[in-house]
Amino acid sequence: MLRKALFSLLVGGLLLALEPVSIQKHVLAQALMSGGTIDNIVVEGTQRIEPESVRSYMSVNPGDTFDPVLLNRSLKSIFATGLFADVSLKRQGNDLIVVIVENPIINRIAFEGNLRIKDEILQAESSLRERVVFTRTKAQADAQRLLELYRRSGRFAATVEPKVIQLPQNRVDLVFEISEGDRSYVTTVNFIGNREFSDGALQDVVSTTETVFWNFLTDSDTYDPDRLTFDRELLRRFYLKEGYADFEVQSVIAELTPNREAFVVTFTVSEGARYKFGTIDVESALKDFDPATVQDQILTEENEWYDASLVDKTVDNLTDAVGNLGYAFVDIKPSPDKDSENKIIHLVYNISEGPKVYVERIDIEGNSRTIDKVIRREFRLVEGDAFNSSKLRRSRSRIQRLGFFKSVNVDNEPGSTPDRTVIKVDVEEQSTGELTFGAGFSSSSGPLGSIGIRERNLLGRGQDLRFNIALAGSGSEADVSFTEPYFLDKEIAAGFDIFRTTRDEDSLSFEEKKTGGALRVGFDLSEELRQVLRYRFEYIEIENVDSDAAALVKEQEGETIKSSISSTLTYDKLDSRTLPTEGYILKLENEVAGLGGDVKHLKVSVGGTHYYTFEENWTLRSRAEVGNIIGLGEDTRIVDRFFLGGDKLRGFKTGGVGPRDRKSDDALGGKHFYSGGLELSFPLGLPKEFAVKGRVFTDFGATWNIDGNDSGVDDESTPRVSIGAGLTWSSPFGPLATDLGFATLKEDFDETEIFSFSFGTQF
Repeated sequence: MLRKALFSLLVGGLLLALEPVSIQKHVLAQALMSGGTIDNIVVEGTQRIEPESVRSYMSVNPGDTFDPVLLNRSLKSIFATGLFADVSLKRQGNDLIVVIVENPIINRIAFEGNLRIKDEILQAESSLRERVVFTRTKAQADAQRLLELYRRSGRFAATVEPKVIQLPQNRVDLVFEISEGDRSYVTTVNFIGNREFSDGALQDVVSTTETVFWNFLTDSDTYDPDRLTFDRELLRRFYLKEGYADFEVQSVIAELTPNREAFVVTFTVSEGARYKFGTIDVESALKDFDPATVQDQILTEENEWYDASLVDKTVDNLTDAVGNLGYAFVDIKPSPDKDSENKIIHLVYNISEGPKVYVERIDIEGNSRTIDKVIRREFRLVEGDAFNSSKLRRSRSRIQRLGFFKSVNVDNEPGSTPDRTVIKVDVEEQSTGELTFGAGFSSSSGPLGSIGIRERNLLGRGQDLRFNIALAGSGSEADVSFTEPYFLDKEIAAGFDIFRTTRDEDSLSFEEKKTGGALRVGFDLSEELRQVLRYRFEYIEIENVDSDAAALVKEQEGETIKSSISSTLTYDKLDSRTLPTEGYILKLENEVAGLGGDVKHLKVSVGGTHYYTFEENWTLRSRAEVGNIIGLGEDTRIVDRFFLGGDKLRGFKTGGVGPRDRKSDDALGGKHFYSGGLELSFPLGLPKEFAVKGRVFTDFGATWNIDGNDSGVDDESTPRVSIGAGLTWSSPFGPLATDLGFATLKEDFDETEIFSFSFGTQF
């Protein structure tokens, strides 16, 4: 009997050792409450919470026995709610008394000492909110999250201390006292094990940079563990792209300097051997499918250096091509066969039938302002469709190109059954309203100034409304524009423009004013092909004609009305609309004037631009364009003809090429034109934070022919050619471009311009 009691005491002691101290004392108290039946359960100490709610958390009821196990379970259940700071149980006769102390309610949350990170960002990182129950555990957890936020921004000396201010009625103010400390910079980035590429070359690959005086433009020189993880992936992609299939990052070590103010980062890499592609083949397990039909989609070539990025692009191309042939469920896997002795990788693209999976539903999160419909209409998949990874990637790209979201994550998860999948869309919205002020100077247009108001996502419906005023030394412009991207819920963009422009350039001996409006619709004929139709009405005034102006200019003085319809057909295969580096774009424009009004002509132009990037950030741009205008039963007007020079033909003034009156030196414009050029842009070896690139170029073109046979006009169709070099700088104050162009082939009456530059800013 004694041994049994000692054993029970030992077991009880072990159990108590495993329990929190605050609960142990209650377990001891409960040991005194064995035996008898509970008549009533009385709850004491409640303020906001109903006693019945407390009783609902318990495992005992009136009529049950005083069972220590059930009482202990009830105690834990009440504590687990997080609503109470303290709970105790006691027995008075056959009544069970539950004494509670409620956790306070948060009245206000404040942040003190934060200068680098705004309150809104800190609040978003915190789990506690005003008017919710306060617990010290949650406050400490929030402090740790805020501390991690500061560490991700490079401030490892930061401290966050939660302070509680007691208020009446069991309320508290929670104050996070923050000492931000100084940023922890990266003073040195070292590489160990690299033989084929220098430290400087690899430093251009990784996103972490060494701190230098000009790095006030970026935070890439602050220590960030997440950035180092990303740098590992950047190095892996770089080496696999260069053919080093055995490459690995063995370690990344960040060491604090002795003064604990900065970090030294060291990447240890193993490059391995460089491989070439061996035999390339495509094998298919699909019924009635000939692999030869997709051979042209293979980008990898035998005896070329191995490039993992080309393998991934080939898989994407094959997936799209096979899907377009009617095979909805395909699985394409590259099977590499590495020959380490001969440094060759043979590759087989295996095409097989994938699992039949359908889209169960599409869930969208994070769009607090943008309505769901704006996002859903960009999807190339709808509920019930066969799942297609290529269409999913295309859908994500379309949502990202809206420009409404800072980030767009699109993933798929298993659905309710194995043949169903749920597409999850998580977006982070960004500001779509713009108030811009512009200032600058252009050698062709003189001083520039502008103000614009634009909302690209009006009322969260994806509509675009903008108003702009621009003033320059050579004229002014004011316009109002509205676009509904999905008119009548169809994939048709419809909109209107109202405008007023004036032009008084040095190349013209008159002032031109235009007032009018336009109606337009645009729609996609395919993913790359887009058609835009436009009707335009203009009231045109030609006035203030110089007394010594050409006779042809004086003839057109006065007021006219132009009513026209135009069409623009665009085939876009560029990798980016803003900063393209690969692909091409083709454009065909037609304009017919004469639907009423005083002007009748047919104007046509066609052109294209191609971008090709080789090596690292070396981009070759080639362009060509031709155009023609003919009068319909009347002569063409000067303001409707083509003018060449400036940006399209550097080395020549705007309007510096083409027919010109000998007596007044007026530019008269040409009925026909062509222009083109080659431009190579390249890095200058400066740190990438400078965002400065050099370029060399050659431009060519000509415009000629006017209506009538005026012997007092110089007019030649011979080609004009220029060569030159320039710089582009994406400065924090705005884009700056400067060019030196030299006319190497020209006519005596052409007007040249060696130096040109433009600068602008928005704030």
